[in-house]
Order: sequence, then structure tokens, then C-alpha cells
Amino acid sequence: MAQNQSFDVTTGVDLQEVDNAVNQARKEIAQRYDFRGTDCTVELDREAGAVELEADDDYRLKAVYEVLVAKLAKRGVPLKNLDPSDPETGSLGRARQKVALRQGIDAETAKRISKDVKELKLKKLQVQIQGDELRVTSPDRDTLQEVMAFLRKGDYGVELQFGNYR
Repeated sequence: MAQNQSFDVTTGVDLQEVDNAVNQARKEIAQRYDFRGTDCTVELDREAGAVELEADDDYRLKAVYEVLVAKLAKRGVPLKNLDPSDPETGSLGRARQKVALRQGIDAETAKRISKDVKELKLKKLQVQIQGDELRVTSPDRDTLQEVMAFLRKGDYGVELQFGNYR
């Protein structure tokens, strides 16, 4: 009997790298001339999986966000997995923004990926949604390689990672 080969499709960010990027962003904000005398903060909430930004006004908030994104990109954190909310303006003109970090593939995206892969109509190919990841199974390794190449070309709003290839 032929052995089935499989791989998992997941997404996520390394929270330790995000923590390092947040610390680097804090240092840069503390040292930059255009942030002197301002009260700008960048905080990582690990439990919620989000980064909270706060600044004196919208202009500085955008600058803080750009600093954070640059540091995240430098640390290799996939920027597609960032989900920034709309900036909120509070009392005295203070601006706040929450940047959610996507961990795992949501159900809607998983269904869309599954549907797209099944539309390829490859022999004996199976796609299973397992919580926040997908498992693609086939008796042929070449078929799995073809599916990986197809998924890399597609845009699903998150950075897809392939693992557990066996």
C-alpha cells in the first residue's frame, strides 16, 4: 500500500522577535530628535497578541508605526500578519492604535485556501482543516510540491508557512 505524504500550512509570528523589535523601536524613539520632549509609547501585549502604540498626535503616531514596521521587517517578522486598527484620537489630541498579530489561519481563509487547492483537481489530493492550520495529503510528493508552489503564488492576506513535510 502506498504511503501518503503530507505537509501543514500555517501562519504566525515569532513573539520573541516581535518583543525584540518593540524594544528596538522604543530605543530609537527615545533617541530620535523628532521625538524629543514627546510622550510616545510602544507596548507588546503577549496574551492578546497585539502591539499598542500611543503618541501625542496622529502625525507622531504614524511615525511611531513606521519605526515599528521597519524594526519588525529587519527582524524577519512577516508584515502581512500585522493587522493595524484605525487610529483613535483621545482627549487632548492623544492618538492610540492597536496592531494585532495574526497567529494561525482563520476559518474563512482556510476555507478559501482549501477550495483553491481542490480546484487544481490533482489526483488523490486531500485538504483537511485542523483548527488554525491545514494539512495537505497526497501519495505523490511531486503533487505536494506543486501545491506548495501554487500557494506561494496566491495572496491570502497572511504569510503562509509550510512545515511538517513528510
